[in-house]
Amino acid sequence: FCTLLCLKDVKIIRKKYKNIPKKHTKIDIMSSTEGGVPDSVSQALLLNKYPQLKILKHSPQVLLLLTKIRDVKSCPQDFVFYADRLHRLLVEHALDMLPVTPFTAETPTGAAFTGVQTDKDHGICGVSILRAGEAFESALRDTCRAIRIGKILVQRDPVTHQPDPQYNYSKMPPDVAQRWVLLCDPMLATGGSAACAVECLLDKYQVPEDRIIFINVVACPEGLEYFCNKFPKIRVVTAAVDEKLNEKGYIMPGLGDFGDRYFGTQ
Repeated sequence: FCTLLCLKDVKIIRKKYKNIPKKHTKIDIMSSTEGGVPDSVSQALLLNKYPQLKILKHSPQVLLLLTKIRDVKSCPQDFVFYADRLHRLLVEHALDMLPVTPFTAETPTGAAFTGVQTDKDHGICGVSILRAGEAFESALRDTCRAIRIGKILVQRDPVTHQPDPQYNYSKMPPDVAQRWVLLCDPMLATGGSAACAVECLLDKYQVPEDRIIFINVVACPEGLEYFCNKFPKIRVVTAAVDEKLNEKGYIMPGLGDFGDRYFGTQ
């Protein structure tokens, strides 16, 4: 999977990364050393194509968390511990995208502090895509006081890896259409399940597309292309974008089946 860039895009990227050879007008998105192009450039190209995409900065701690949950030798307890830490960082990053209004607070010293307060017109609702999306719920409750949480079940066909509409289920707070929705699913592979969940929110519950933020741990170019093109108003927060999907529909290098590893059912 690769991105074809117009000359204007290439010039913009080259201004920031001057060491890119001029011959590179076609660059593999997630190949960290393909053609001598550094990974930071690959990520810049991806973000340039999809401005609604936000990728966590890979600080040493974020890289450590990603390493721990990818490692096949991590025991179930370690997987849950490090995944939960990463979930909280992702949720906090998504919360930074929500609107705030100016607010002046009085401190215990009697002085005034000019800060901000949350949007009073629209609350927050977390929505987990079952089953793996439920792993985000503790992070949602830790960061959003008294948050409401809805559920969407999207059953996938084991052969096509696409959603089977015969086996879908959803339950939402009655006022979800008036809230900001943090839609959670750890893996964005084909994008089919996430798209099905979004269509449920849009069609069945009348949630505005621009009030949905999709949070996941690991995405791949194929899923991002499908999802971001289909829902350009939805912002996507992820910790990593991997290389590709394999023939079984798994993200590579990936981390295996997230739900099985998190809930101990593998």
